[in-house]
Amino acid sequence: MNRRQFLKWQARGAVVWAASAAGVLAPTKLLAAEPEIGVAKGKPGPATRAAVELLGGMKRFVKPGQRVAVKPNISFAQGPEAATNTHPDVVREIVAMCLDAGASEVFVLDHPFRMVDLCLDQSGIRPACKEFSKVSVQGLLDPAFYADADIPKAMSMRKTQIMRDVLQADVLIAAPVAKSHADTGVSLSMKGMMGLIWDRKTMHADHNLDQAIVDLNRALKANLAIVDATRVLADNGPAGPGKVLTPNTVIASADVVAADAFAVSSFEWWGQRLNPNQVGHLRLAHEQGLGRMDVNAMRVVTIEV
Repeated sequence: MNRRQFLKWQARGAVVWAASAAGVLAPTKLLAAEPEIGVAKGKPGPATRAAVELLGGMKRFVKPGQRVAVKPNISFAQGPEAATNTHPDVVREIVAMCLDAGASEVFVLDHPFRMVDLCLDQSGIRPACKEFSKVSVQGLLDPAFYADADIPKAMSMRKTQIMRDVLQADVLIAAPVAKSHADTGVSLSMKGMMGLIWDRKTMHADHNLDQAIVDLNRALKANLAIVDATRVLADNGPAGPGKVLTPNTVIASADVVAADAFAVSSFEWWGQRLNPNQVGHLRLAHEQGLGRMDVNAMRVVTIEV
């Protein structure tokens, strides 16, 4: 679907080609219903906006007066070409859409591994958001910025310490870069929630990491996932350097598990193709009812912008 077709679809519904279980392409009438996964290919900013518009636009997720927490990757003092951080144009577009929807405040937050100012500036994310008056971009390395939180229905990790700004937010948006990870295979929306807590070491040392990620996502269940796959760090993640793919793609879904599963199935990881059920925390999240990884059975619309 190109941009002109997308605009027509957005106005009155469209016929798109969908793969049936038998592998035969057949036209499917969407009747203007939003897809479960929106995929846009193009430059980072326009693709981000288009992917969210496929889902019904940011006003579906953010209401006037609400406080929004956005969780990108800002953990490394590297530019966009390294594919270790979310592209600054993706973050800027998310922030702009939230403000256009009436957000009273937007917090762009991470818990960096390196010196905060270098990460915020060299990633390009803080400069990209400077024009906005109701936006703060922060890397929080002081435990005073975190508060204790229980995790109801957790299978293993039953408590943690979460950023206070996140606990006070009305809306949480996951905005990860798509990259590989030595411990979990991939790092996407679900894994990225680890950047909003104080003690990440306990997830590695005291729990099965995949189950701990699922438990954490019970406490930090994003309202919207926007996966930045404009560049994909296909191996040697999360810090790189590694093989960087350039699919120029942004994936959006209200189902965080589905967004991550679609990203896993769409790109090369560690020199091979993976199925979502090969990623431990995605499989567990699907089995435990946090979302769906059976993306082949979901409504997906892809456009180019």
